[in-house]
Amino acid sequence: MSATTFDLLHLLADANFRSRAALARALGASPVAVQAALRELEDLGLVLVRAPGRGYRLAEPYEFLDAAALHAQLGPQSRRFQLELLDTCTSTNTLLLERARANAPSGSVLACELQRAGRGRRGNSWQSGLGGSLTFSLLWRFAQGAAGLAGLSLAVGVAVARALASLDIDGVQLKWPNDLLHAGRKLGGILVELQGEAAGPSAVVIGIGLNLRLRAGLRDAIAQPVTDLASIARTVPPRNRLLAAVLAELAQVLAQFAAQGFAPLRAEWIARHAHQGRPVTLSMGEGKSVAGKAAGVAEDGALLLETARGVERFVNGELSLRAA
Repeated sequence: MSATTFDLLHLLADANFRSRAALARALGASPVAVQAALRELEDLGLVLVRAPGRGYRLAEPYEFLDAAALHAQLGPQSRRFQLELLDTCTSTNTLLLERARANAPSGSVLACELQRAGRGRRGNSWQSGLGGSLTFSLLWRFAQGAAGLAGLSLAVGVAVARALASLDIDGVQLKWPNDLLHAGRKLGGILVELQGEAAGPSAVVIGIGLNLRLRAGLRDAIAQPVTDLASIARTVPPRNRLLAAVLAELAQVLAQFAAQGFAPLRAEWIARHAHQGRPVTLSMGEGKSVAGKAAGVAEDGALLLETARGVERFVNGELSLRAA
């Protein structure tokens, strides 16, 4: 997405009509360049309204992520975070990992309007549309190393589910180890990436993506059943309010996790477990899988699976429901 297109989006964000000539003057661009930028906005899924003699407007206002609005929503907790907001980037996790290596402080937040190469777990891509999702990453530093951070992605899932519940978005469930579901459809995902020595300290970059409004073309590009907040909530919360709510919950949960690990959050995670007590298949890679009944998680976040051999522990894999 070109800089001209983002500048145009800023001009049109209020959803008021503007003529192509007025847009060209404001942007210092030719009418041809403005027309190309208008087409690019439509290609990215935004709906434009055209009216002879009046020009162009967005079908509905566009809410940009805004540092001042976020600080106001966070209140005193805003001191815990250093916010950086970008129009476009490759991947917020990739960029924040680079900043972590350059000694960025704990609490650094990088949020982006449009990711061009968002990443998910196990090398999967994260599909997101302009304005239709919330994608951001948070850097958090821990005194302990990797061995002391078992269950962290599950703890993050609890924090995000709490934040959504605080905004009257109910029925959010958790899938081991890093997905948020609603009625069996993926609502969001979590990617946790670690830097540091085995014994610590460590820097963790937590990437979170939430679907707000998925256009049809984007739904078709995602190779699993998906949903969005527009489909499950009475009203979709403003993105700045949503991001602030998630950050506030993360700050509390991560502080508790640093002191006590995952154990105090285990019962809450199990209560939201999408597959609790249900037959599942755990894919292990290289064509290997294990079938059983989901029996929750251990205090270190390991998956517990009831199989013919008894209750077994697993610390990696991709959980999926077994066909009936």
